Amino acid sequence: MSSTDEAERRAVLNRLRRAQGQLTAVIAMIEDDRDCKQIVTQLSAVSKAIDRAAVKIVTLNLKACVTGKNPGGPDEGELEKLFMSLV
Repeated sequence: MSSTDEAERRAVLNRLRRAQGQLTAVIAMIEDDRDCKQIVTQLSAVSKAIDRAAVKIVTLNLKACVTGKNPGGPDEGELEKLFMSLV
């Protein structure tokens, strides 16, 4: 694994850890009976963070398939299904 790949992997993990912390905060907000608007705002942030991580993971793996680093990767139909699961 190249240093670029490792840096991208760490960036994805950091993004997911932030989302995990945000989700923990949302749970606490619900338990504390906080304002609905605040909860929805935080849920939106969690959702966007997870979506961004998913896109990055797909992008990195697609790049590996195209460059031949993963010759047994998904076919076109599998890639389409994967992308559609993100929307």
